Amino acid sequence: MMPVDVSLAPPAASSLGASTAEPLQLHAFSAAPARPSARVWPDFLVGQLDKPVRVLLIDDDAHIRMVIAQELMADERTLLVAQASSIKEGRKAIRQHSFDVMLVDMHLGDGEGLELIDFMKTHHPSAEAVVVSIMESDDLVLRAFELGATGYLVKNSWFGNYPMAVLQVANGGASITPNLARRLLQRFDKTADKTAVEEERRRQPDEAERLSAREREVLRMVAGGYTSVEIGVRLTISSMTVNTHIKNIYRKLQVRTRAQAVRFASLRGMF
Repeated sequence: MMPVDVSLAPPAASSLGASTAEPLQLHAFSAAPARPSARVWPDFLVGQLDKPVRVLLIDDDAHIRMVIAQELMADERTLLVAQASSIKEGRKAIRQHSFDVMLVDMHLGDGEGLELIDFMKTHHPSAEAVVVSIMESDDLVLRAFELGATGYLVKNSWFGNYPMAVLQVANGGASITPNLARRLLQRFDKTADKTAVEEERRRQPDEAERLSAREREVLRMVAGGYTSVEIGVRLTISSMTVNTHIKNIYRKLQVRTRAQAVRFASLRGMF
């Protein structure tokens, strides 16, 4: 039988009221045996039994870290490869482990978790970041997405299904709670005024015109929330081709994330 790391085991009944203040050290995890699942998961999506989505978890709350870790290990489509409890441990884990998605707390004991996003992009450019926080501030969400995050979960939200969030971003989508999504859409509607449009046009007068018809079509579908796989199905092209179009869009618009590309296109009146 494969050994189980005791730091992830649920507390015994007699110790439920005990303090969890003692920090956990950085751990690496081996893949648990696949368990039968009632979920229907298409074979063309990322996150299969033979190749689950690898996750790095960084949170300074030992209890929250245990809850998230148990959710991830209970789903055979996700694999927890390491966890950390601070900026220092997070940097070490990012350097030492290969992973597809990083779940990171907004506020860690020795700094802001957001600073790990840029560090992660340097060492693992193709990895995705999902921010986890007890706060539901619009400004924090926007800041996280501007830094390159593709998901934002609120810890006390009923919609905070961590494995599904991991699978969504790993398949080219974004993960955000419905309440936040509604508020951000309302905020964009209020802030996309004529002054912002003119400023964007003065700064980059011809980037949008350089987009091909296909790239514009892909960008409109990205703005609609479609994943790369879903865009490929609708346009009858491969997801790899879709990702190539998205990379070209980033380069031409001089942006780094889907959120920035969509905002740029919205301000330019492209859709």
